[in-house]
Amino acid sequence: MIPALILAAGRSSRMGRTKALLPAGRDETFITLLVRALRHGGADHIIVIGRPGADDLRTAVETLGGKAQFVVNPDPDRGQLSSLIEGLEVADVAGTRGVLVMPVDMPLVRADTVARVIAAFDSSGAPIVRATVGGRHGHPVVFARSVFGELRCADPAVGAKVVLRAHTHAIVNVEVEDEGALEDVDAPEDYVRVFGRPL
Repeated sequence: MIPALILAAGRSSRMGRTKALLPAGRDETFITLLVRALRHGGADHIIVIGRPGADDLRTAVETLGGKAQFVVNPDPDRGQLSSLIEGLEVADVAGTRGVLVMPVDMPLVRADTVARVIAAFDSSGAPIVRATVGGRHGHPVVFARSVFGELRCADPAVGAKVVLRAHTHAIVNVEVEDEGALEDVDAPEDYVRVFGRPL
């Protein structure tokens, strides 16, 4: 079983509003696009980690009809790793072989990219598998259960990068033709560049 964690507990200070709920097409938001791509790509369970008081995001997740679960990170200002760890507390159950991680501000990743990364994880036995585009590291990233302890013990100021560095030579990089695996929509100018219109 490979659950997916959508990290959505950031302050969105540069964007000025919750990125998870930004419009991304007709009747779509970042969170609905990501949940669909992850489900169609083969994630077994989807966990959205949000901030305390993120009632709009909680409601949006709940209206997906059981396709995803909302989890609160009680102290998200500790950094993105803290959200990953909160997700692990829910995802790390009997039968879980790894977790797939996606930041909420990368809404255009394709389902076939998710499927290829999961397939590479299944076939390789690697501790970490990630998407790459033109040799550039992107998302999603799958962390095997064997490195969960390292993630839990990592320095929050450094984040999951310390675990990635520790396993540099064992990582399996899956080359994909999917700019969505790299496209980070972090600020209003990014939104204009990606979607061709202002918010």
